[in-house]
Amino acid sequence: MTIHNVFAIFLLLAVAPCALAGGNLDAALKPAQQALAAGDYKKAHALYARHAAKNPLAQFTLGLFYKNGWGRPVDPVAACGWFEKAAHRNIPAAQQFLGDCLAQGVDRPVDGEAAVGWYRKAAASGIAYALCSAGGLYIEGKTLPRDTRRGLELCAQAAQAESPPAMLRLADYYREGADVPQDLAVARYWYRQAAERHTTEAQYRLGVMLAEGQGGEPALNVALFWLESAASEGYVAAYLPTAILYANAEVDPKTGALKPEHLAKIYLWNSAAKARAADPTQLAEIGRIEKLVLAVMPETWRPDLDKRVAEHLAKYGNN
Repeated sequence: MTIHNVFAIFLLLAVAPCALAGGNLDAALKPAQQALAAGDYKKAHALYARHAAKNPLAQFTLGLFYKNGWGRPVDPVAACGWFEKAAHRNIPAAQQFLGDCLAQGVDRPVDGEAAVGWYRKAAASGIAYALCSAGGLYIEGKTLPRDTRRGLELCAQAAQAESPPAMLRLADYYREGADVPQDLAVARYWYRQAAERHTTEAQYRLGVMLAEGQGGEPALNVALFWLESAASEGYVAAYLPTAILYANAEVDPKTGALKPEHLAKIYLWNSAAKARAADPTQLAEIGRIEKLVLAVMPETWRPDLDKRVAEHLAKYGNN
């Protein structure tokens, strides 16, 4: 994801229903936003700093510079300092991040109660996921007394408010069964909700559960759909399982062999996995599949398929 896209997401969160009376927080910062979108961090930082005394959106964005390491070393203390200023000026995303700072004890003692207070303020301003952040403190029981029921209720509220990250986190809790009683059927339900909202990790997790029959009956065709959806968006862990499911697809009844389009898909996703894999066991499996495919796939297919693999990998980098 580019800096421009990342910043656009944060900007939408930051300016939710909190604009100061009589003014547009964004208008004065347009040159700074353009410099940031262009990757000119030095110029952008200077322009945001020029407005930081009065403009809480500038304060919030300066916090992002230090949180994300935009043109400078990551500095959680500096980031939290800016988020605190912006949070007190009613920037919702800053309230969420200040909650994180308090929960983690960044340059201050851990304060779970104060963190929950800021998470609730962020949620009230439109950042539903903040409720799941609050719920996590109760579920994990590190900064607040453990209260699993209360934590799950908060996370469920966030998920029901159409927050895909909350859906994913809730599903993870139920799948892992570390801090809450394991319930694979509920995990599968929430992964599906997040998957349908284009969350690639959820698509991958749902695909694995469907393939292995976790939390319900196996459904290989549906599993393949979700795994390939994740793979197509550059989710590396989905590459090899997608190739394997294609390798186990139904054969053509007329020939008794895999359909040509399925053979091509095996080669594509196995090759993508090979380019990103490092684990020796996984590489051995990839090599075995490659050998079997090359024994039956026409050599004339390879140039075009290799080109498609290279284009995909170039588009998604090291996601």
